[in-house]
Amino acid sequence: MIFEPQRAGAGSSIERNGQISSTFRVIMKVIIADDSKIMREHLTGMLSNYKEIEIIGEAQDSIQAISTIRRLKPDVVILDIRLPGHGNGIDVLQSVKQEKPSPIVIMFTNYPFPQYRKKCMEAGAEYFFDKSSESHEMIRTLEELLKEFQVSGSRQAEPTGGSAGQNRLKESG
Repeated sequence: MIFEPQRAGAGSSIERNGQISSTFRVIMKVIIADDSKIMREHLTGMLSNYKEIEIIGEAQDSIQAISTIRRLKPDVVILDIRLPGHGNGIDVLQSVKQEKPSPIVIMFTNYPFPQYRKKCMEAGAEYFFDKSSESHEMIRTLEELLKEFQVSGSRQAEPTGGSAGQNRLKESG
């Protein structure tokens, strides 16, 4: 999976709360698809600390998720399994993974059961996190993705270890 991230001006690597390093800033475009407005607002608030992460869209149901993802072409999608509409988050995942290039998909759900993890892996999700206990790990995964984008200059880089490693659904390499 390869894409060219947006670069914005001279100046920064990962910038969080005003901390700057490196020579350019990668802008990672993210869409949040969750049926809960509170959760979408919570994630937007958490991610607003990162100058390199731009929330380019939100979706509250499966139909809106697919159309928003296809129209806006994000780098990363944070996707809930439970979405009203025609199908659920796994159906959205399957549809989105047919797009070329397809975004990195992070499943973020209250359904952390093995059968869902397996279905998400088979459908092409890169990561799977439990909302009730792994929100900080999901944020660390986004931080690791940003670092890898900076090093490689493309989305082909995917973190292989650290906090993301245990939630990674596919083997790297």
